[in-house]
Amino acid sequence: MDKRVETQAHQAPIGAAPLTHEDIRSILFGIMLAMFLAALDQTIVATAMPTIGRELGDVTHLSWVVTSYLLASTAVTPLYGKLADIHGRRVVLLSGIVVFMLGSLACAVAPSLWLLVLARFIQGLGGGGLIALAQTIVADMVSPKERGRYQVYIATVFMSSSLLGPVLGGVIAERLHWSVIFWINLPLGAAAYWMTSSALKRLPRHERPHKLDVLGAVLITSATMTLLLALSWGGTRYPWTSPPIGGLVGLSLVLWLAFARRLRTADEPLIPLDILANPVVRMGTIAAGFGMGTFIGLTIYLPVYFETVVGLSAASSGLGLLPLTCGTVFGATMSGRAMTRLTHYKRVPVIGLSLALAGVALLTVYAGRMPLVPFCILLGLISIGLGTMLPVSTVSIQNAVAPHQLGTATGTANFFRQIGGALIVAVFGAIVLGGVGASGAGLSHEAVKLDAVDRDTMIRLFQYVFGATCIGFACALFFLLRMKELPLRGGAVEAAKAAAGD
Repeated sequence: MDKRVETQAHQAPIGAAPLTHEDIRSILFGIMLAMFLAALDQTIVATAMPTIGRELGDVTHLSWVVTSYLLASTAVTPLYGKLADIHGRRVVLLSGIVVFMLGSLACAVAPSLWLLVLARFIQGLGGGGLIALAQTIVADMVSPKERGRYQVYIATVFMSSSLLGPVLGGVIAERLHWSVIFWINLPLGAAAYWMTSSALKRLPRHERPHKLDVLGAVLITSATMTLLLALSWGGTRYPWTSPPIGGLVGLSLVLWLAFARRLRTADEPLIPLDILANPVVRMGTIAAGFGMGTFIGLTIYLPVYFETVVGLSAASSGLGLLPLTCGTVFGATMSGRAMTRLTHYKRVPVIGLSLALAGVALLTVYAGRMPLVPFCILLGLISIGLGTMLPVSTVSIQNAVAPHQLGTATGTANFFRQIGGALIVAVFGAIVLGGVGASGAGLSHEAVKLDAVDRDTMIRLFQYVFGATCIGFACALFFLLRMKELPLRGGAVEAAKAAAGD
């Protein structure tokens, strides 16, 4: 295992002055805009899809517009982290922005649905690493002890994209033209490129001569895509027990086993074994995977609850999600600021997750019987509790590795969080769709809203969903408790030395 630690000379170019507050602010605004591009594009398309399908003359295969982006962006996330450790953050981030803009341009001019799907795949190749790279760049600029407060900006980006995306997508598709959804990425991407290009030259440098494991990259990308296809199609396009789903799952398993073997045999594997063996990275990634995966599942299926159980309209059900999406920012803010003052910084998310777990238990018991206002208040409290975990898990992982492994560790953590989210969404879908007799092909959770499913049945099914949420949060809490609480040092080098010495 590589336990080498960077010296101070490796942290910045010789003779380079430390980053000023203006430098940090310029870089931060630029990477936040880059992150916003990637996060917004996952939400803005959804409400415009019916219009896109009508104008391109194909509504049958509309789901591929979302699926292709998801496949590409998830699969390349760990690759971006490794490339950033090899070639530096600046060139990789700027390359990602350029690829994303080219994909957006191709989306805007796509004359058919399948060309749009291909363009969305290209767009995902660019957007997949922007979020992980942004977190890595924050880690390069700010010491671990101060880093938690900056994670709040990242949480704010996600909240803004969650709130603005569906509204903008619907308004643009209705009032202007659906292609404007992609055209607006060009000036935004150009602004992000301009704001970060010169400022990123001042970043500390940690990259070392490395060799990219191309075979490992191909294996993990193929394994991820086949797994996500199985999770996307299972219970909707095909029954879970059908040969196509079984074949995809089997192929994914073989590819994952081949990737695991490659990690042990490659001279320099795509994900270094010392990162995977690091107990802080391992426990922090699993905890965040369960917590964020369960949160994503709730955001996708709660609108079904609001429409089928509470009786809200589609627009009102979107507003009902506000407490769930906004609360995470407040929780992350409290936890991030606490990390700068508390020695035992894990106590805040442990308390927060415990309260979130208790709140979901109440939802399970009183599903269908709780009035809307206290239900939304409880959602807000649950969201705040979960939000306390976000900065702690990310900063703890970054604090436990050497500076030259920051990109790989951050990209790997984000990758497995996305995989965890896909798995938990599939579990929630199996509960809801299977419970209403939708185990065959062709029925999505949107179709459940239109089928006038019996309210009592939906209440019973969502008791199972909330029960599964309890299990997800309990797992997140369990692995968070098992994550070692390393001291947060005042600089990245000190943190790396502490990690190497443990």
